[in-house]
Amino acid sequence: MNLLDAILLGIIQGITEFLPISSTAHLTLAGKLLGLIDPARPEEWTAFIAIIQLGTVAAVLLYFAKDLLRMTSDLLVDIRKTNGGASRWSSNSRLAGQIVVGTIPVVIIGLVFKKIIEGYLTKESSTIATSMILLALVLLWAEKVGKRNRDQNQSTWKDALLVGLAQAAALIPGSSRSGTTITAGLFLGFRRETAARFSFLLSIPAVLASGLFEMYRIRYEMEHIGLLPTVVATLVSGIVGYASIAFLLRYLKTHSTMLFVYYRIALGIGLWWMVVTKSM
Repeated sequence: MNLLDAILLGIIQGITEFLPISSTAHLTLAGKLLGLIDPARPEEWTAFIAIIQLGTVAAVLLYFAKDLLRMTSDLLVDIRKTNGGASRWSSNSRLAGQIVVGTIPVVIIGLVFKKIIEGYLTKESSTIATSMILLALVLLWAEKVGKRNRDQNQSTWKDALLVGLAQAAALIPGSSRSGTTITAGLFLGFRRETAARFSFLLSIPAVLASGLFEMYRIRYEMEHIGLLPTVVATLVSGIVGYASIAFLLRYLKTHSTMLFVYYRIALGIGLWWMVVTKSM
């Protein structure tokens, strides 16, 4: 991988990580077109994706820094109060706890199906194409039936667990982490921007842990991709990712997700055409 490839992949990661169109799908397709994925070592590409996602995690941490500091501060205060006999938790403390609860499903499912996720089957264009179309239809359904009258202060532990289960479904390439979690939030009646905000915050523990683990696990085995391109792609993804977060949160205040539904269906059909004609 050269540096131009790395910059391109970093831009793709930064844009698609937060839009509900699947960063893994776009990175894998780009990797195939550029000849960067070694069929004999698909786990190397999985590790590369996990590592450059650290850039977009950094973007989330920076964008929501004030919120995260308030959550941490309020949680510590409430823990001290609880030790003194109080039982009421602030909304920020509950949100911190809900992020933890929502992370549990993806950790368990990710560990159980680790070999399948890292295997070449999940890198197949047919798998990606099917996931793109299926989630588009589910997102369309959520847009039609979601009441969109709830905000974060009205969220429950059950909501967090259900959105966490949706996040685990994003382990299938083409599904999209933000896509599955925002869709779940819409089904639960949350406003679009509220669903997106929780989706971004929920991504922090899982993506951070996955990226750090893969960085450690494959630190001496990146011959085909290279260390410098991986670092460059990670930095670029962080810069672009910050702008992507700001864009989507503004966009969803006044727009539906239908643009992304149409895009996913069009791309999914295009990929299936390439699969059938054996052009990919």
